[in-house]
Amino acid sequence: MSVLAKLAAAAAVVFLLPVVIIVLAVGGVASVFSSSGSGQGVCAPVGASATSAAGYGPEQMGNAATIVAVGKQMQVSEYGWVIAVAAAMQESGLRNLPYGDRDSLGLFQQRPSQGWGTPQQILTPTYAATQFYQHLLALPNWQQLGVSEAAQAVQRSGFPGRYANHERGARQIVGALTGVSCATTAGAGTGDCNNIQAPTPAAMTAINYACGQRGVPYLWGGNGVQDGGFDCSGLTKAAYDAAGISLPRTAQTQYAAGPRVPAGQPLLPGDLVFYGAPSKIHHVGLFIGNGQMVHASTWGQPVKIAPYRNDKGDDYLGATRPSH
Repeated sequence: MSVLAKLAAAAAVVFLLPVVIIVLAVGGVASVFSSSGSGQGVCAPVGASATSAAGYGPEQMGNAATIVAVGKQMQVSEYGWVIAVAAAMQESGLRNLPYGDRDSLGLFQQRPSQGWGTPQQILTPTYAATQFYQHLLALPNWQQLGVSEAAQAVQRSGFPGRYANHERGARQIVGALTGVSCATTAGAGTGDCNNIQAPTPAAMTAINYACGQRGVPYLWGGNGVQDGGFDCSGLTKAAYDAAGISLPRTAQTQYAAGPRVPAGQPLLPGDLVFYGAPSKIHHVGLFIGNGQMVHASTWGQPVKIAPYRNDKGDDYLGATRPSH
C-alpha cells in the first residue's frame, strides 16, 4: 500500500543524445546534465513552469525531472515517462521517502525484500527510476496499456485503480519538464550521486550503478554483493558491465585497454582514474565530477565517494574513457 494511500485512509478516518537532467532548487530551475567545461548552466522553461505543475513544488518537480531524464537516457517514449511519474505521484507524492509500508522506500516505494535493490540503492532516485523502467519495458505491449494498468503491472499495488487519479497531473508535469531548454549542453559533473551528470548514456549508467553500491564492503577480488564486496577494479568492471561495456578485470588491464584521456584534458564523469606506475597500477576509481570519484579503496572501507586527487600528494597516473 502506498504512503499516499495510507494518508488518504487516515484522513478519511479522522527514464543516443546526451541526457539533460534538470536540477530544480528552491529558487527555481537550476543546472544541467550533459557535457561542457563548467557543468553548470541556466535552464529556462518554454511555455510552462518547470518549477511547479499539477500542484507540485520544486522538491517534487526535481524528482520528476530525474524520472524523466532517466527515461530519456533509456530511450523510453514519453508515454513511459507519464506512467512512471504517475506511479511516483501515487506511491510517494514525488518525494524520496526513507520510509513506507513494511520495508517500502523511495519515490516508487520499492521493497528490498522483493528484490528491488538495497535500501541505499532504492533511495538513489536515478536507480529507483531505472528499476521502474526496466520492469515497465519487460511488459509485453506496455505501450498499449492504460497508465493505471501499466503502473499496476510494475508496482503490484493493493490499490490498483488509484494510479489513474494521477494521469492528468503526470501529463502536465511531463509537459512542463519536456519544455525546458538549457544555455549549456555539457557538464563536468556534480560529484553528487543524488544529482548525477554525465556526457553519455553509458557513463550515466555506470555512475548510477557505482553510486548504488555505496556502503558495500571492500573485498579483495570481490565482484559484487554476491561475493560479499568489491575491490577497486571489480567495482569499475561491474559498473561498466551494467552499461553494456565490457572491461578487463584488473586495474592494470583496464588501464591498458584505454582509450586514454590526453594529459591536460579535463576529465568527464564516467572516466576511470588510475594510480601507480604504467607497469604497476594499484588502484582505479570512477570519476563523477567536481573532483570526486566513487571507489572501493581498501580493507575496512566501504564503497564511497572521495576526492580523486589528494592535496597532500598522491600517485595519480591518468585516466581512460570507456564511454567515449
